[in-house]
Amino acid sequence: MSQTIALIFAPDGQPLPDNVRAWLDERRLPTRGMESSDDVMSAALRSRPRLVIVDARQHPVAALKACRRLKQDSFTGIVPVVLTTRADEAAFAAAFDAGGDEVLREGLTNHEVMLRLDALLRRSDRDTFVHPSTRLPGTIEIESEILRRIEGKMPFAVCYADLDHFKEYNDRYSYYDGDRVIRILSKILHDVVKGVCGESGFVGHIGGDDFICVIPVDEVQETCAEIVSVFDALVPYQYSEQDRRAGYYFGKDRRGQLHKVPLMTLSIGVVTNERRHFTHAAQVSELATEMKSYAKSLFGSVFSVDRRGDGPAGESPITPVSTARAREER
Repeated sequence: MSQTIALIFAPDGQPLPDNVRAWLDERRLPTRGMESSDDVMSAALRSRPRLVIVDARQHPVAALKACRRLKQDSFTGIVPVVLTTRADEAAFAAAFDAGGDEVLREGLTNHEVMLRLDALLRRSDRDTFVHPSTRLPGTIEIESEILRRIEGKMPFAVCYADLDHFKEYNDRYSYYDGDRVIRILSKILHDVVKGVCGESGFVGHIGGDDFICVIPVDEVQETCAEIVSVFDALVPYQYSEQDRRAGYYFGKDRRGQLHKVPLMTLSIGVVTNERRHFTHAAQVSELATEMKSYAKSLFGSVFSVDRRGDGPAGESPITPVSTARAREER
């Protein structure tokens, strides 16, 4: 996660424009001055700052070079870079050509500078908190969404979706094919959740083949049943015709022994706050992981709902639920 600090690089050592300094002070962002582009790169590589401000008004060549270095590296490239420039069009265009995420020309009003820099941080957060492959929100946004519903005392369900036999699929085919399956699953989850739950549904991507959906409690049955049904209908077509017709293929285990590997299935562990009182997203995550593991121990594509309540014994046992359509098609 980014640090709440702004790196400042001014090749000539002059102070920042007053309106930029005012914005930093108002947002209470501590700053660290850098004496060279090497210092800027070193500091950004060690720990990702909130943003980098580069003053290109007097010595644009050195300033733009520093910006290009930051943007060419995969780690520092996601750090937002602000360039301050002279008012002329050539300087303005050169700053964007160097990879600047925002360019502040001399003569802008204080209000416009405030709006531009606030918008820059919002864009940065939005772009950083999503998974690059699926464009779904990542772990930070998932936790925030769960906490929002806990604090709002909303009845909700967290559905932890995970693929079965995905590693074997990658080993037999390729990581490219595996990535395509991940994107297909993300599309299924997004379209079904939004189709059934509308704006009250949330879909996030933890990473790999792990996904989280946060939905209203009363939509669990319809949503999860539709997800596993659509998945089971589409996933066979991600295999060769020979594997699809057989319904399995031979793969090697960790000892190098051949064994039958079935086609991929989908397991969903579901946790609700119907019979439980949650105070933190970590509690939900722990139970959702438990339910996901339980679902993976069952045959085929299933979703398992935690029917227990608070307390050591719970109110009733874990109840696995499989869609009738998924069973019929197997």
